[in-house]
Amino acid sequence: MDIEQTVFLGIIQGLTEFLPISSSGHLVICQHLIGLKNPELLLDISLHIGTLLAVLIFFRADIKMMITESIGLVGTVFRERNLISEIQRFPHATLTLWILIGTIPTALIGVIFSSFFQKMFGSPFFVGFMLIVTGAILGASRLIPDYFTKKKQVGLILSIAIGIAQGAAIIPGISRSGATIVCGLFCGLNRDLAGRFSFLLSIPAIIGATVLTFDTSKITEIGYIPFLAGILVSFLVGLMALKITMNMLRKGNLFYFAPYCFLAGIVAIFII
Repeated sequence: MDIEQTVFLGIIQGLTEFLPISSSGHLVICQHLIGLKNPELLLDISLHIGTLLAVLIFFRADIKMMITESIGLVGTVFRERNLISEIQRFPHATLTLWILIGTIPTALIGVIFSSFFQKMFGSPFFVGFMLIVTGAILGASRLIPDYFTKKKQVGLILSIAIGIAQGAAIIPGISRSGATIVCGLFCGLNRDLAGRFSFLLSIPAIIGATVLTFDTSKITEIGYIPFLAGILVSFLVGLMALKITMNMLRKGNLFYFAPYCFLAGIVAIFII
């Protein structure tokens, strides 16, 4: 692949991985409109590494506290102190626990249904319909009043529900960030926490996808310079997209992305 294709795909991946508009849906559209052949190769390796770095940097304070408090909580357990009373002192450690629990349904759905939904990448009609579904999901967030989104703890049931929403996003055209954030909002999560949990929950998913698809021999096929360029571009654009999405979420304006998803879906169905 040449640098121009790499930069283009890096921009697309960085934007669509974090803006709630479906990276998989845009992959299909790019394949058919621009004639790119097999861009999944780059998306599965260097672009996912770039977007993973973006999440790690953007939420570095949360991640640092999660690691520190998790170690502290483990130490408390080994000292056989009252876990129930002590766990309240470690909110970021419990957040780590909910992320691990939320990852379980995501992994199960991925293992069971991934090969089935991968076949849908060849159907612009199906992907277009799913983009319209994503638009409807985002539009529905407009109906959630501010007074409803007050929960400041995720909890067991909520983490499983959001994990299922993330697993459903293996369907091409369904936005991972859109599905998980809106699921959290409809379950009453604070807007900021819904966004933070959604993107922190993506870390195990991105790592898993990268590990499963990583093959050093494929880097040679891409070329080392395009490979590194893909990481850099998707990282920088991903940081920008994360900031945009979190700012719009805090203001309750996530539904602004709905018309774009409707338009992209119509393009996929009627034009492609």
